[in-house]
Amino acid sequence: MIRKQALVRGMVQGVGFRYYTQSEARRVGLAGFVRNRTDGTVEVEMEGDAASVWAMLAWLQHGPPSAHVEAVEVTTIPPLNETGFRIGY
Repeated sequence: MIRKQALVRGMVQGVGFRYYTQSEARRVGLAGFVRNRTDGTVEVEMEGDAASVWAMLAWLQHGPPSAHVEAVEVTTIPPLNETGFRIGY
């Protein structure tokens, strides 16, 4: 199991990014959260098997159709053994 934090930059707030991200994360079987940050980015923490995490990171490179992703910064962090994927505020 691995855990990654991703900070997504671009036009990613006000476009349903969190809801689409939650749906995609659940589809690929990840745990963690997604939330808007005050600096205009979206923060995603995800954990699960490596293939699912890498699939999610690839999806974050473009996000939902209404978003315009400019960059994704990824950091490896320790797994928390979470279950479920939630939208944080």
